[in-house]
Amino acid sequence: MSKTVTENIKKATLTIDQVRERIRRIVDEVIRPNANLIDKNKEFPSENLAALAKEGFNGILLPEELGGLGLNYSAFALVVQEIAKVCPSTALIYTMHIEAARVIYSHGNADQWERWLKPIRNGKFGTTSTSEGETGGHYWYNVSEAVRKDNGYIINSQKSFTTSSGYADFYVFQTKSPNAKSPDDITYFIVDGHQEGIEPGEWAALGVRGNHSSSLRLRDIYVDQRDRIGEEGEGKEIVQNGIAYLIGLGATWTGAAIGILDETLAYAKRKVHQDVNKALSDYQIIRSQLAKAKILTDSLQAWQKDLTSQLDDWLKSGEKYASEELKNILLEFKVHASEAANEVAQTGLDVSGGFGYREGTLERLYRDARAGIVMGPSNNIAREMIGKNLVGIMDDLWSGK
Repeated sequence: MSKTVTENIKKATLTIDQVRERIRRIVDEVIRPNANLIDKNKEFPSENLAALAKEGFNGILLPEELGGLGLNYSAFALVVQEIAKVCPSTALIYTMHIEAARVIYSHGNADQWERWLKPIRNGKFGTTSTSEGETGGHYWYNVSEAVRKDNGYIINSQKSFTTSSGYADFYVFQTKSPNAKSPDDITYFIVDGHQEGIEPGEWAALGVRGNHSSSLRLRDIYVDQRDRIGEEGEGKEIVQNGIAYLIGLGATWTGAAIGILDETLAYAKRKVHQDVNKALSDYQIIRSQLAKAKILTDSLQAWQKDLTSQLDDWLKSGEKYASEELKNILLEFKVHASEAANEVAQTGLDVSGGFGYREGTLERLYRDARAGIVMGPSNNIAREMIGKNLVGIMDDLWSGK
């Protein structure tokens, strides 16, 4: 795969190495200094998002004519990974925004691109809103149903978790189609995040305290038919093709694992036991634990590189949907990356002892990593999907079987 991609802003070539250099600068200058305070104060990372938008990263997958960078999945996953090394909250917000923009670009129309995607270059951002409490971890299954009215729809819905709830400029919102004939008859809408009747809940969580994945209630929200994404009932296809979402989640937990190892290794090198004049890194058992964590993070990065290369090939092919095999492997990667991040986090606390247990970067990343296991599809649900595919059982998400 060529390492050269096109940059919109200066009409010059931008290599993967240049993408890495730019995002690392943003991380060091803006995101890293904010990370612990965002967690401590449960602040939404608006400054971080503004810095990403300024460099054009919020439109990373969008074409140049819409103000995007026209980059690929290798670049996107790299950006997510670098952010997640220091702030998984920001990485998840960014991932959900890119997925929301991808859905509008892939399934929407030129009018929607003009009104919702072009403003992204100036700092507007969105998110997806799908899961409902009545159906638990089955985020693709909705109880709420849109109602036709005049030249649009009325939506009344209670979402259990929505990243950037109360902060997003727009929501790519999933609900059952009007008079739905079956559970998989669902439709997506673009909902303006600033209209009255949108009520975000409070976000009080163990980790990723900055991403504000609280509940979201819509009360009598009117959506014009021109903000329906695709045709009524097309939502099933959108649910089954959340490509940016899955690779973004995997890259988030890959980055978190690397960040935890970096913090742990730095502490192991600088902490010296004065009574024996030995650093933690001088102990064989500590080096063994560090090596195990390094092997895990290297394996994640290698798998991510291979998957994004396949996604880039799919993107260049012009095919609307990726293969079922590739989507299944992305699901596997999400599971493995989140569990590996938790394993590395446990190593971090084992190696650092009381230092890591105290409030600080390692303790924060340890808590953040827990979110990866339960984030939809939760690892238990994802393993069941993978297992059914492995033994040849057709997995109909809406059949309840």
